Amino acid sequence: SPRFLTAGWGSGITWRGFEAGLAEAQASRKPFMVLMHKTWCGACKGLRPKFAESEEIARLSEDFIMINLQDDEEPSDPSFAPDGGYIPRIVFGDADGTVNPDIFNVGGNPRYKYYYSDAQSIANAMKTATTTLSKKDL
Repeated sequence: SPRFLTAGWGSGITWRGFEAGLAEAQASRKPFMVLMHKTWCGACKGLRPKFAESEEIARLSEDFIMINLQDDEEPSDPSFAPDGGYIPRIVFGDADGTVNPDIFNVGGNPRYKYYYSDAQSIANAMKTATTTLSKKDL
């Protein structure tokens, strides 16, 4: 994938931009995962190498359309910020393009449910999303 889409978040992952990613999710009937981050964000810089080095995240990413949004690429649609516009933020959604707010960091801060600081909590959410979102289509 192009370097600007990877942005250091894992070259073993097929990253998409926002509109192309949602269109591909609909066409492929796959759920999507959206990573929203900023170049100037310290927490984002802290998470990035953990995310990029996780073989589990890379493996699980094959079940998703992976959307990587940096800086002003973040959508204005409020469903992509269910409990606020903090970063980094990860949301999951189903093939029709709808964010599912019930998939969040269960071990994290309840005030910032879509904030993750480690690879394992992201992998856990990806596993939940795979189960939850695939069942919805049956």
